[in-house]
Amino acid sequence: MADIRCSAILFDLDGVLIDSTPAVARVWRGWALERGLDPETVVRMAHGRPSRMTIRELLPGADVDREDREVERREMEDLDGVVLLPGARQLLDALPPDRWNIATSCTRPLAEVRLRAAGLPIPKTIVTSSDVKIGKPDPEPYLKAAEKLGFAASDCVVIEDAPAGVRAGKATGARVIGFLTTMPRPELENAAADWIVRDCADIRASVDGNSLRLELGPRT
Repeated sequence: MADIRCSAILFDLDGVLIDSTPAVARVWRGWALERGLDPETVVRMAHGRPSRMTIRELLPGADVDREDREVERREMEDLDGVVLLPGARQLLDALPPDRWNIATSCTRPLAEVRLRAAGLPIPKTIVTSSDVKIGKPDPEPYLKAAEKLGFAASDCVVIEDAPAGVRAGKATGARVIGFLTTMPRPELENAAADWIVRDCADIRASVDGNSLRLELGPRT
């Protein structure tokens, strides 16, 4: 068990609150095969980062804007299997609405489509790849997510499932909880996650004075 105090929680979206992994993998595999790239390598590179970064690395000299629009179009159309992850609804319901935010590598239109598909509210303060100049593992997304809530990032806890996101959170000075929803434990450990649990169901949240209290540990 771990007992944590913080001012707010900053969530990643895919792999933390919702499961879009099958849809994301289908889209990137199809895109990779059409361009003569190894699908498994492409899917692994794409996880937890803005699609533009992946495209730029894999296809130097390509029309990144055009490729990015095509990937986003496919992702917005493929919502099969986009569902809430265990414990996500319960954890959000336990948090005051002004004490949590989302920082995702999705574009804003894609993030909103996935949130609606999973039945989650769209925070007014959500930060997407449409709102930042540099995506994860750069700290900008989480710095902005904390700022929109009125807190220093170092007073927040970031929840992530991807090494790039863990590194982004750590770079802000925040403490980071890593989820084992999409990546093996060693990758989260190498990215320096402070705690590692299965998913939202392993977190119990409550308000304790001016702070949030998070208790980590498997539900009994």
